Amino acid sequence: MGAQRKREPGGSGVTAQRIGTIDELEVNKAYRVVLDGIAIAVVKDSSGIVHAIGDTCTHGDISLSEGFVEDDAIECWAHGSMFALGTGKPLSLPAYEPVPVFVVTVDADGVVHIDPNETVAV
Repeated sequence: MGAQRKREPGGSGVTAQRIGTIDELEVNKAYRVVLDGIAIAVVKDSSGIVHAIGDTCTHGDISLSEGFVEDDAIECWAHGSMFALGTGKPLSLPAYEPVPVFVVTVDADGVVHIDPNETVAV
């Protein structure tokens, strides 16, 4: 379950912002971007799907993009909480609150856009 969509010319996503191209993102590496003051962790998984989740661990004020990506999850380096990339839900303690998941679109040229104002209901 991912939040990646194909971007249609002239379609919705008015507040989506370009973060780069899909080819610029390494597989299973987390990147931190700040869009409209919102810190977001961006990860391209081994299937090539780009995920964007809130970059702050809900257990502590720790950047998730500094953690480790494994399969379809990202791990907070400080206390070991794992969060599902597709849903933002914690997979392990001590975190018990999910992080937001943001809408990702990729256009025909492989340009990746994230909308910091549109989260995915999971």
